[in-house]
Amino acid sequence: MNGHHGQQRAFVLLGSLAALMPAGAAWSQSAPPYAQLLRQARDNPRVTALDADVARAQGLAQQARARLNPSLSVYAENFIGDRTRNATDQQQTTFQVDQPIELGGKRSARIAAGEAGVVAAQARGLDGRLGYATELARAYAGAEIAERRIGLAEANLEAASGDLKVARALVDAGKEARLRQVQAETELNTVQADLEDARAQRTVALARLSALAGSLTPFTGVSESLLDRLEARPASGPVDPLQSTAVRVADAEREAAARQVAVQQRLAIPNITAQLGVRQVRLASGPAVVAGVAILLPFFDRNKGNIAAAQAELQGAEARAAVVRLDAEANARTAGALIGAADARAAAAARTLATAQEAYRLARIAYGAGKSPLIELIAARRNLGLAEGVVVDATAARFNARIDFARRQGLTITGEPVQ
Repeated sequence: MNGHHGQQRAFVLLGSLAALMPAGAAWSQSAPPYAQLLRQARDNPRVTALDADVARAQGLAQQARARLNPSLSVYAENFIGDRTRNATDQQQTTFQVDQPIELGGKRSARIAAGEAGVVAAQARGLDGRLGYATELARAYAGAEIAERRIGLAEANLEAASGDLKVARALVDAGKEARLRQVQAETELNTVQADLEDARAQRTVALARLSALAGSLTPFTGVSESLLDRLEARPASGPVDPLQSTAVRVADAEREAAARQVAVQQRLAIPNITAQLGVRQVRLASGPAVVAGVAILLPFFDRNKGNIAAAQAELQGAEARAAVVRLDAEANARTAGALIGAADARAAAAARTLATAQEAYRLARIAYGAGKSPLIELIAARRNLGLAEGVVVDATAARFNARIDFARRQGLTITGEPVQ
C-alpha cells in the first residue's frame, strides 16, 4: 500500500516538474529524418555564415557601382586688410564645385571585379552547403552505426551470459573445473566493458549530430535508417569533374583574381577633376564664372606594388585551380573503383559473418555436450563478435565511399542537389 502511494507521489512530482518546464522543452528527442534536418539547415549558424559571406560580396559589388562624390569649396579673399587703402573693397568670394572624373575604365573594371566576387562567394557558399550536408549525413550515419554496435554488444553480452550459465552447470555437475567458470566470468566482464564503451561512443555520435543540426536538446537516437536508404539506392555515374563544387570555387576565385588585376592596373591611370565655380567681387556689378581642370601627376605613386600583389594572387589562384582540377579528374577516374571495392568488402564481410555464426552455433552444441573445451567456445564467440564488427565497419566504409561519390557529383547522399 505504501509502495502504491509512493508511486503516486512520484508521478505527481514528475507532473509538477513538467509543468514548470518552458514550452517546447523536452527531456529527450530522436533526430528527425535526414532530409528534414537538411531542410532546417537554413537557420543553422554554419549555413547563415555562408549566406553572410555572399551578402558581404553583394554589398561590395553594389558599392563598386558608386561614382565619386563631388566636393564643394568656398574661398574668400581680401576680407581682412588696410581700410585706409580700401583693401576690403576688393573682397572676393568664390563658391566652387569639384567633380572627380575617373579615366581608363576604372569604374567598369571595379564593377566587373565586384560581380566576380559575388560569383566566387556564391560558389564557396554552394561548396560549404554541400560540405555541411555531407558532414550531417556522416554524423547521422555515425549515430546509426553506434546504435548497431550497441545492439551487437548487447547480443554478445547475452551470449556470454548464456555461456556462463552452461559453464556453471558443468562445474556444478563436476564435468568442468572451477577455472572454466572463472574464465567465463572474465569473458562476461570483458563483454560488459565493450558494451559500456559502445554506449559512450553512441553518446559522442549523438552529441556530434546534435551540434551539427543546431539542436539545443541532445538527440537520443535517429528516426530513420540512412544506411538502409543507401542500400536501396545504388550509386550512379560517371562522375563529371566539372560538376565538382571545388572546381567551381577554384575557377570563380581565379576569375575574381583576374578582375582584381585589371582594377589595380587601371588605378595607375590618373584621374582629372573638373572645377566649376561662381566668384562674387564686392564692387563688381555681378558674379563671375570660373572653371578649371586639375590632374593628378603620377610622379611617385604608380600603384606598382598593388599591381604586383594582384598579379601574384592571380598566379596563385591559377595554380590552385589547376591542382583542384587535377584532383577532381583523378577522383572521377577512381570513384567507380572505390564504390566497387566497398561493395565487394561488404559482401565478403557478410559471408564471413555467416561462417562465424555457424561456427559459434556448432561450438555451443559441442561444449554443451562436453565434446569441446570452453576455450573453443570463447574463441568462437570472439570470432563472431569480430565478424559482426567487420560487417559494421564494411557498412560504414561503403557509406563513406558513396557519400564521397555523391559529393563529387555535387549531390547530397540522398541524390538531391544542394541549393
